[in-house]
Amino acid sequence: MEEEEDITSDLFTAVGEQIKVLRIRAGLTQREFGRLVGYTESQISSIERGVRVPQPDFLEKADKILNAGGLLLVVKKSIEKAQAKARVRHPGWFRGYAMLEAMAVQLYVYTNQLIPGLLQTEDYARAVFTQRRPLLSDEVIEKRVADRLARQQIFEPWPSPTFSFVLDESVLLRPVGGAAVHKEQLRKLLRVGRMRTVELQVMPLTREEQPSMDGPFTLVTPKGRRQVAYLEHQGYPRLITEEEEVRLLDIRYGIIRAQALTPRDTLALIEKMLGDA
Repeated sequence: MEEEEDITSDLFTAVGEQIKVLRIRAGLTQREFGRLVGYTESQISSIERGVRVPQPDFLEKADKILNAGGLLLVVKKSIEKAQAKARVRHPGWFRGYAMLEAMAVQLYVYTNQLIPGLLQTEDYARAVFTQRRPLLSDEVIEKRVADRLARQQIFEPWPSPTFSFVLDESVLLRPVGGAAVHKEQLRKLLRVGRMRTVELQVMPLTREEQPSMDGPFTLVTPKGRRQVAYLEHQGYPRLITEEEEVRLLDIRYGIIRAQALTPRDTLALIEKMLGDA
């Protein structure tokens, strides 16, 4: 498995380097190229460094814009095969859940500790893994960051799953990685929160009632399967498949959503935080 992960990672890196060479040859900055293909500057940077997996439609657009002559189309099939493997490029204890998440048609996430992995920026994710104890090596940190960003491509297909995220307000106030990283993370929450398939809500600190003091949890419904729940505390994961336990967590999540700010009010709160930052 580790050998396959290295080969897959090397493929993404090689393709990213090819795209960078072609972009520079075309006289385009990352920002200019991003505008032409509908990506942000940071997304282009991630692709060129092999951190983000280039999607087939991106490769098709890039091949034309960069006058690659079919060079990027040749690797499209290899990327599609490698992308499936990338979904399980995670620590062994997390792979089972990662596979279910990749099959999700519905995903509900509640957290009161950190920004959920699916919503993290690259720098925020790197700060999280850098602060992990015991310390991780630089190589492991970069692999974990790449794997986390690869998971975020779940937002890109259409139709995509239906997403609901409820974040405790304390999570938005914690400047993980420093002020600049924190500000960019808030901007990303705004971008994702405005997606049609996403409902992003904040549980205000002023709420006197809080039905989930026990910690974060995720409810995921894989295609063609029953809903399951995932918990992780101090690095110890638990995948819950027992129907009654999942039902109780689903009820709890419904109460949390009802007590949280509406998606519109949540976006307004984040915009205010950005203004104050």
